[in-house]
Amino acid sequence: MRRADRLFLIIHALRGRRTALQARQLAETLGVSLRTVYRDVADLQLSGVPIEGEAGVGYVLRKGSDIPPLMFTADELESLVVGTRFVRAFAGARLAQGAQAALLKIEAVLPPDLRERAAHTRIFAPIWRGKNKSDFAMLIDRLHAAIADNQVLRLDYRDEAGRGSMREIEPLCLAFWGGAWTLGAWCRLRQDFRNFRPDRIAECTAADEHFTEIEGRDLNAYLKSMSNEYASME
Repeated sequence: MRRADRLFLIIHALRGRRTALQARQLAETLGVSLRTVYRDVADLQLSGVPIEGEAGVGYVLRKGSDIPPLMFTADELESLVVGTRFVRAFAGARLAQGAQAALLKIEAVLPPDLRERAAHTRIFAPIWRGKNKSDFAMLIDRLHAAIADNQVLRLDYRDEAGRGSMREIEPLCLAFWGGAWTLGAWCRLRQDFRNFRPDRIAECTAADEHFTEIEGRDLNAYLKSMSNEYASME
């Protein structure tokens, strides 16, 4: 995370709070050391940001320096909180970090009653990232990056029966189905759209090639193809 973004998030985290925010909580949220938080807060204070407090006690913005709350209803806020929890639990590390940062910004400018409601919503998405889940999160990040960069991928792929095949694909999108991810892509071997499950990818390597989406094999065509396929199953 860039230092400028980190300083921005610290200010947002302190806005609207009536009690001091511990440096350790900031460090955990931002993914940095306590020493980094202490240094950032000191720099913000020196630059004129009205932060009061000290290491070991916590920090607050001086009274009168708050900003108006975001106009969310309780139900809207709960939806946002639950959504970010699911992203943190099931997406790659990059999106999980983004979700955490977004939630911090939202909660920072809420009035106390809505912040309390957000903190106590009873819908959870527990994060248990052992080695296998961490590796899977890294794979989701790689696939996400390849989609954004139009990067051709080579997959050592296993079907439901465990049979392997080598595929060269043009990745188009990722979808989460509440229990499994799928990677939507144009498969050069089959010359058609295919859905690949990341948990069945034995190996994924980036080819030294970038593709250009063309009509008939781009994301819009993929979505139309999937829509027609599901409609025929009803």
